[in-house]
Amino acid sequence: MVGGGDVAGQFADAGVLDELIVSFAPVTLGSGKPLLPRHVELRLEECGQNGEFLCARYSVVR
Repeated sequence: MVGGGDVAGQFADAGVLDELIVSFAPVTLGSGKPLLPRHVELRLEECGQNGEFLCARYSVVR
């Protein structure tokens, strides 16, 4: 599934979100913005670099 934080949050609300794979770009946006519009407990499973991006895989803690 590809989408924004609201789409991932809807899957989390339904209890069907198992993991998130996120690419972070090195940009400063002031105070920033939350990854998801609601609280979902995540555990970092692995991360790596893809060019200038940080790619991280999180599992959802139930």
